[in-house]
Amino acid sequence: MSSQAVKIGICGLGTVGSGAFNVLRRNADVISARAQSPVEIAHVGARRDNPACELGDVKVSRDIFEVARDPQVQVLVELIGGTTVAKELVEEAVRNGKHVVTANKALIAEFGNELFALAEAHNVVIRYEAAVAGGIPIIKALREGLAGNRIEWLAGIINGTGNFILSEMREKGREFADVLAEAQALGYAEADPTFDVEGIDAAHKLVILASLAFGMPLQFSSVYTEGITQLTPQDVEYAEELGYRIKHLGVAKLSDAGVELRVHPTLIPEARLLANVNGVKNAVLVEGDAVGPTLYYGAGAGAEPTASAVVADVVDLARELSAGQSCRVPALGFASDSLQNLPIVAMEQVVTPWYLRMIAEDKPGVLSRVASIFSEEGISIEALIQKAPAEGETRVPLIVLTNRALQGSMDKAVSAIEALDSISGEVARIRVEVLDG
Repeated sequence: MSSQAVKIGICGLGTVGSGAFNVLRRNADVISARAQSPVEIAHVGARRDNPACELGDVKVSRDIFEVARDPQVQVLVELIGGTTVAKELVEEAVRNGKHVVTANKALIAEFGNELFALAEAHNVVIRYEAAVAGGIPIIKALREGLAGNRIEWLAGIINGTGNFILSEMREKGREFADVLAEAQALGYAEADPTFDVEGIDAAHKLVILASLAFGMPLQFSSVYTEGITQLTPQDVEYAEELGYRIKHLGVAKLSDAGVELRVHPTLIPEARLLANVNGVKNAVLVEGDAVGPTLYYGAGAGAEPTASAVVADVVDLARELSAGQSCRVPALGFASDSLQNLPIVAMEQVVTPWYLRMIAEDKPGVLSRVASIFSEEGISIEALIQKAPAEGETRVPLIVLTNRALQGSMDKAVSAIEALDSISGEVARIRVEVLDG
């Protein structure tokens, strides 16, 4: 083991920053043994101290850019979040010849292509294991563990807030708004929960996973994103009655037509392992041509679970620095000159089974007209539930499960159904994924 310490600078002492600091200090002996050299926190950049960690005699700067310019620091750990100052900080660190570790999924998803190119030009690397699924080592699995596979598809529950909300709705029959308020009170959701409940956070993570899986540049703007705000306890209940559970899923699939990149609510057969991931946990299912399906499950957020992934990247970099290696795993797992600009499949061309819920008049002929519209668009019905009308009501919930259908065909069918006088309001629809390839 080398006696020369690898020196780390940490920028940001929030939840993850304090967690990373504490893990590096608490597990210093194990980390040093695995890194083959001591790993020392040489400089911390933060606007204020955090009582969750004891800084001791570590150098502290209120200007985080001082860490990026510190000639002692070899690895800068960016944990400030956001995509403005964080981007400038990473660029400054790279230009000063420092390797970077970050947990910032938005930064990687939106600016990763240019940041990786800058790092390559300066012969340093950017590592980002903590950017996706917290403490689950899914980045390393895709980039290294599954390197011998052609990845065919992946599907993940990659936002803990949304999964907590859907789990509570299923288990307790609660309304979305009610559970969201609790998630905010528990600290699972931000005061402005848009990124979580509208799928933006999951889209950031999905585009990173897809780029690693398929060897393509990051294309965040191409991800189709749909949130969970319109889901009702009734949808959750009817899905259960049909043998499914609703999860907010990120899906990336490779086909001859290109790559599907989509985040949306999804019905999953209740027997699937992914359907049984509850609370704030995350899970990613990956299908490789050689290995088949593999599932990665664990804590998707939190101070120390995320710090676990941050420190793993630090250990990898410390090993390389100690050994003087110049051969490194590329940021996206593929040589930069071999990345492919794969086409993105338009959502109208995506094929899935569908769940639909509509409010229909309880009279003869309505079902046959709805079935006829589906037939005209080449869509076959797999299952149908018609509920009895409530006392004094003349309209009833009608729930339909279809076989696989083009979204474009389903769009036309739904428009025609909503135009019927016997149908009230909009038709609710959710895609179905059987997760068998």
